[in-house]
Amino acid sequence: MSGSEAGSGQPPSDEDLAAAWGAETEAGETASVQPARVLNQAEIDSLLGFDDGPVDGEHRSGIQRIISSGLVSYERLPMLEIVFDRLVRIMSTSLRNFTSDNVEVGIDNILSLRFGDYLNSIPLPAMLAVFKAEEWDNYGLMVVDSAMIYSIVDVLLGGRRGTAAMRIEGRPYTTIERTLVERLIQVVLADLSISFDPLCPVTFRFERLEVNPRFATISRLSNAAVLARLRIDMEDRGGRLELLLPYATLEPVRELLLQQFMGEKFGRDSIWETHLAEELWNTDIDLDVVLDEQTMKLSDVMALQPGSRIVLNTLPGAMVQLRCGATTLFEGKVGRRKNRVAVRIEGEVPRPPAGER
Repeated sequence: MSGSEAGSGQPPSDEDLAAAWGAETEAGETASVQPARVLNQAEIDSLLGFDDGPVDGEHRSGIQRIISSGLVSYERLPMLEIVFDRLVRIMSTSLRNFTSDNVEVGIDNILSLRFGDYLNSIPLPAMLAVFKAEEWDNYGLMVVDSAMIYSIVDVLLGGRRGTAAMRIEGRPYTTIERTLVERLIQVVLADLSISFDPLCPVTFRFERLEVNPRFATISRLSNAAVLARLRIDMEDRGGRLELLLPYATLEPVRELLLQQFMGEKFGRDSIWETHLAEELWNTDIDLDVVLDEQTMKLSDVMALQPGSRIVLNTLPGAMVQLRCGATTLFEGKVGRRKNRVAVRIEGEVPRPPAGER
């Protein structure tokens, strides 16, 4: 409404209202319409929290990092934590007898990660022991760091107590060092077998000793694995020992490891199963003796009347089948016993495998 119209007290006309509405609409569209901005990959990575530089010598996009991180997430195995806790207690006693020294064993953490990421994170120099689970027909990996190697060599060869083990880096391990570390690995593997005994008997057999992680590849790089980091202290000496078990190795005992406590039944009721099995033995079933089977036309069947005869092709003394429903159980011969028709069972009929039924 203009000033003259307000002063005159006259109401605005329809043309004035339409002009004012059009002007406000154009102004609103001009203010709201702006050019759309498209984010590039670097900005998307920054928003998702993945903009942390190159990984393994290459830049990964945010989507690739999300997909890769999903491989590490895996189900928790409560009983495996109990097995490792039992291993710590057993190792404390075994290593004291092995080194004739005061040994304390502790577990730092248990985590899930990808096998390839772990191989790239192993601090070198180190010794990598490949061992096989005989009953599970798969492999595991044990890594002994350099501090533990020199500590165990110093202790077994009579080093003085209270002095730190001498470390000489930049040279390959000698035959004596490899032999002593191999003896340590044999002790740990025996303790690991004992730790699994209450859950499932398994034998861990030492295969070979490697110093290059590339030669200790026991699984696909993208496969998930469980890593247990153990800390071994021998007064002023010690080091770390790491056990890695791929989930593929633990697959045969996966259901046992998923238990919250030893002997968990996962909803099964053994009392009801036993009762059901006992009652099944008292169930009445009908056995049908099949003398002959014939294929007839529908018109012939419809033409049958009282007094019609069907000729059976079974000869006297021929084998007949005994069936329960549609399942053939036995073969026998028809005869007579005390004025009754009887069947003498001659043998069982072999059942086809479940996939061929």
